[in-house]
Amino acid sequence: MHAAPPPRSARLDTPALLAALRVVLHVSFAGLLTLGLARALTGGDGAPPAPGSAPLLGGLTVVLAAVYLAGTVRERRLWSAGRAPGAGAALGWLAAVLALWALLVLHHADFTWLAFPLFFVCLHVVGVLLRRPALAVALVAAVTGVVVGAGLLRTGAPSPGAVLGPVIGAGVAVVMNLAYRVLLADAAHQRAVAEDLRATRAELAESERHAGVLAERERLSREIHDTLTQGLASIVLISRAAQDAVRAGDVALADERLETVRATAAENLAESRAFVRGLRAAGPAPGPDGGDPAVAEHPLATALASAVRGFRARQQAVGEPVDAELTVVGEPVPVGEAVETALVRAAQSSLANVAQHARARRCRVTLTWLDGEVALDVADDGVGVDPAAAAVPSGAGAVGCTSTAGGTGVGLAGLRERVAGVGGEVSVESAPGEGTVVAVRVPLGRAGGGNAQSGSDVERSRP
Repeated sequence: MHAAPPPRSARLDTPALLAALRVVLHVSFAGLLTLGLARALTGGDGAPPAPGSAPLLGGLTVVLAAVYLAGTVRERRLWSAGRAPGAGAALGWLAAVLALWALLVLHHADFTWLAFPLFFVCLHVVGVLLRRPALAVALVAAVTGVVVGAGLLRTGAPSPGAVLGPVIGAGVAVVMNLAYRVLLADAAHQRAVAEDLRATRAELAESERHAGVLAERERLSREIHDTLTQGLASIVLISRAAQDAVRAGDVALADERLETVRATAAENLAESRAFVRGLRAAGPAPGPDGGDPAVAEHPLATALASAVRGFRARQQAVGEPVDAELTVVGEPVPVGEAVETALVRAAQSSLANVAQHARARRCRVTLTWLDGEVALDVADDGVGVDPAAAAVPSGAGAVGCTSTAGGTGVGLAGLRERVAGVGGEVSVESAPGEGTVVAVRVPLGRAGGGNAQSGSDVERSRP
């Protein structure tokens, strides 16, 4: 029989050391059985074999070898199929092996050498399969008694070596079996830990993948809302205004408004292409009418200036002009692309809300470089919002940034989530009839220039 097999839940991939021990056990049994038969047939112990004993010894040896081999092969196949050998069958097999061995020992004492591998077989079948370790040790002691008795019959007188040798061998077998079982249990534990680790890693990878999918969906939602959706909404409004001009017969005004539609569509096309490429599109660079040259010296200010100009042109085209301007305060410092994108999108989203809901006449965008942070304020003189509505937290259902009317419900929420993604925060100051200020603060990795003002010094009054 095999030494202690792994549990049903464990795979049959025991370490090489444990597999080698099984092989040594089977090889030693076969070798000792062959050696015993050879000595019995040749009179290796000094006494000639009894007449007619050769066929009997040979037959018993062949039967014992066949029974032992059949048991080990059957057990191996059962474990390979994921099934445990039946306790009754295993015990019957062990009884047959021990009975055949005892018959051989009665005919020739050299077969007692098989006792050492049989110790392990007894410990395995009774101690492991039947879960009776005490009974297994008792059976080992009985086999030891058979060996000692056979020695006494052969010598006719007791000797210390004839007694101590089998006893020590039995003790060594018990200790080795215990060590084997400890190694096997440790191997099974390591396999279980490895399986748990693999399962945990798979769950973690799936969780991270799911979280990444959700985060990407939120990012796409914010990008589409802050760019394409706002641009398309502007195109719809301006095209309606152009249609009104055509009906009124004002060809020049209609042409001007259609040109604004074309420019807005081109800008949205550029945004969508950059969006598909996964790149940030800060908007077109300032043209000859770019305004203050100092603004164009920093990419963030350049993008904000473009956003303000586009907003002003679209409002003019739809017949609802808003006096919008950009003011830069402090000494610009380099910022990361993520911060630039967040601030530009914040300005675009806030200006879109001004256009859709505020009914404002003036709007001022202020970019302020502070000591260790950058601030963006979008202030208008429109109808304002209820302070309680403006304080709705991200994810709880948001309102438009600058309106008492309901919007898509994602403007302010998306803005707060985007800014929070770069470590910043958004606040809204407003009251019905008094305009609105959307304030964004983002900390920087390094302090701003020496001209930066403190937060309390920044003028944030409404236009």
